[in-house]
Amino acid sequence: MATPSHHQNPTPSTKKKKTHKNPEANFLYELNSCSKSKDLKAAISLYDSALSNNTRLNQSHFNTLLYLCSTFATDPDSKDLALRYGFRVFDHMMALNIHPNEASITSIARLSAAKGDGDYAFEMVKKLGDYQVSPRLRTYEPALFCFCQKLEAEKAYEVEEDIDKMGLSLEEPQIVALLKLSADTWRGERVYNYLHKLRRSVRWVSEETCKVLEDWFCCKASEIGSDVGSVKEAILRNGGGWHGLGWIGEGKWVVKKGNVEPNGRCCCCGEQLDCVDIDDVETEKFALSVAGLALEREVKANFREFQDWLEKNADYEAIVDGANIGLYQQNFAEGGFSVLQLDAVIKEMYTRSGNKWPLVILHNKRVRALLENPSHRKLVEEWMANGVLYTTPHGSNDDWYWLYATVKLRCLLVTNDEMRDHIFELLGSSFFLKWKERHQVRYTFLKGALKLQMPPAYSIVIQESEKGSWHVPIVCESDEESLRSWLCITRPGGCEDEGKTGSTMETCEIVNGPCCKSSENRNNEKCDDKTTSMTGKRKERSP
Repeated sequence: MATPSHHQNPTPSTKKKKTHKNPEANFLYELNSCSKSKDLKAAISLYDSALSNNTRLNQSHFNTLLYLCSTFATDPDSKDLALRYGFRVFDHMMALNIHPNEASITSIARLSAAKGDGDYAFEMVKKLGDYQVSPRLRTYEPALFCFCQKLEAEKAYEVEEDIDKMGLSLEEPQIVALLKLSADTWRGERVYNYLHKLRRSVRWVSEETCKVLEDWFCCKASEIGSDVGSVKEAILRNGGGWHGLGWIGEGKWVVKKGNVEPNGRCCCCGEQLDCVDIDDVETEKFALSVAGLALEREVKANFREFQDWLEKNADYEAIVDGANIGLYQQNFAEGGFSVLQLDAVIKEMYTRSGNKWPLVILHNKRVRALLENPSHRKLVEEWMANGVLYTTPHGSNDDWYWLYATVKLRCLLVTNDEMRDHIFELLGSSFFLKWKERHQVRYTFLKGALKLQMPPAYSIVIQESEKGSWHVPIVCESDEESLRSWLCITRPGGCEDEGKTGSTMETCEIVNGPCCKSSENRNNEKCDDKTTSMTGKRKERSP
């Protein structure tokens, strides 16, 4: 007799056993199906049946029901049903002494906000602490948005304070809601502060945010001003692109939409945008962080010697990652270390800086090998005579040296290193990308000819100028930056091309177009595509 195969189809009794679920599991399965299909009425029917059958309910059951009710709380056709059952479900949950988690509280907060009760929504968030559960930003949103919509400013600001205490960061939707609230309640200083929060949080804004900004500036004239000298100092200290000292100037704002030329000049007002750097405090912390990690991983005496040497030789405007350039595209049969490539970079940076030599960081083993080669010795000795070379000692990692020098001296760095390996991961700096954009010079050699890619002429971020104007980049679907629209916000006479037409002197105007100068201004000098300044140091940044 043949032995039954283990791969035969299961018997009917086995099938039944596999598909059968206990009432609680079956209820959750069907609830999840209602949630996926967004069927509120079916979920409520299941809930009523579960109550009739005395099905034992747990936190997952209640959370699924609460989520579904909160989803329909803003739907006009289902709102009443969603609110009635949502609160009933939550009361049932609490009566069974089932502790809510963050998802439960978020749902009940959304239901409360839909009912217009921001106070209860905020109260629920604060009760999360009783269950040793931390709220998320989404948990606060219902109360915050409810207070903002009802123009209950002090309550909205209280929610923001609680968000800050929890170590959470506002994002564009929350910042814009608070900005609009402050604008609608005529709190100009609050608007100013939220503009800067927006600047720190996003690189460009949505069209919805753009409309909020247009509405504010088109109906507000500010008289607050600051000393010109202090504004310039603040911009320098902050790394360019903003001063943070308050509104500057008087009269109505002129609001236009236009483009920015490749050289960073605004087509609407003619003002030059900045390539924004990290600020002084961030720079100092960055340098200390790099030095601290280097001293942990390098021979302390060697790196401290380099730090001391750098203090006495701090005039360099560019650092060159010698190994990265010398070994570029040398992975072929007779490839090695290209002295000619490195020399080409050295001489190009020397010319661009107005005859100031860059500092090349190169390992001493590499330098010794070059000196031993008769065809290279003279050139290397020339570098040494000009103070171009700093040779790192045996066992060291060049990366720590060139990175520290660039940060400490606030200058340019010539390298194609994307700085993604373990060394840079250790830094964990949120401002690292901003720093790289401002300081890194990339290069290529095409048929032996050097081509440098200097830092961009300007940064695509919200910018505040020393004249009091604002430039706000708007989200763009195209990869072509010349097609990006910017919101240009100035005062008459604040910029070189403004104030020449009577209409702009009297009121706010919003003009859309690739270049939004008035007809009188279109014949003025066009934006020049000048080469960006070679130096990475702020004190010598081009205007």
